Amino acid sequence: MPASARIALYPGTFDPVHYGHVDVARRAAQMFDTVVVAVVRDRPAKPLLFSTAERVELFRQAVRDLDNVRVEAYEGLTVAYARTQGAAFIVRGLRGTSDFEYEYQMTTMNRHLAPEVDTVFLMTALKHLYLSSSLIKEVASQGGSLAGLVPDHVATAMRAKFNQTADL
Repeated sequence: MPASARIALYPGTFDPVHYGHVDVARRAAQMFDTVVVAVVRDRPAKPLLFSTAERVELFRQAVRDLDNVRVEAYEGLTVAYARTQGAAFIVRGLRGTSDFEYEYQMTTMNRHLAPEVDTVFLMTALKHLYLSSSLIKEVASQGGSLAGLVPDHVATAMRAKFNQTADL
């Protein structure tokens, strides 16, 4: 890859990956030469349904048709991982103003830690505006339909986690 390649990091827990995440990854893939979907290993304050390896594999399957996107696990500071990947950009998806306030704080801290790494915000497509991994887990835990929320392979994995056989 040439030194001038535009590399972006798209970090998150992605537990589970849903259509909003996939949409942001696909649009970022159109903007950058390489997009590294960076699946964070652990978030102590955030209970995870899937293991790191499962989350990586579920996202890989969701973007397997995109040649310039790779999915990897990481730990530690996002900006430090961005540096190791040669990424000059961090991609973040936004759903609304509450997301923006949190992301703005994170961006200013990242800018302090790594001024050479910039953040690019992509607004979630309107049809995915209401999606959040937490809500999707709640729906799945109660046996609700996951159609239109997550890719089919993710729905299958979620049903297996909750010992269910099919969507309603």
